[in-house]
Amino acid sequence: MAKKGARILFGLICEVCKKQNYVSEKNKITTTNAIKLIKYCNKCKKRTTHKENKRLD
Repeated sequence: MAKKGARILFGLICEVCKKQNYVSEKNKITTTNAIKLIKYCNKCKKRTTHKENKRLD
């Protein structure tokens, strides 16, 4: 049975090399702004800023 609720999946892409490294979820009701996090990028081999890319289903 599918999940019910206000949570959506989204991808996090590196702002330097534009590679999608992570998939996460958020509550679309309480968090309406785009998310920016500092995460490790395997392609760049360093910690870079990752931003929310798009909704995944």
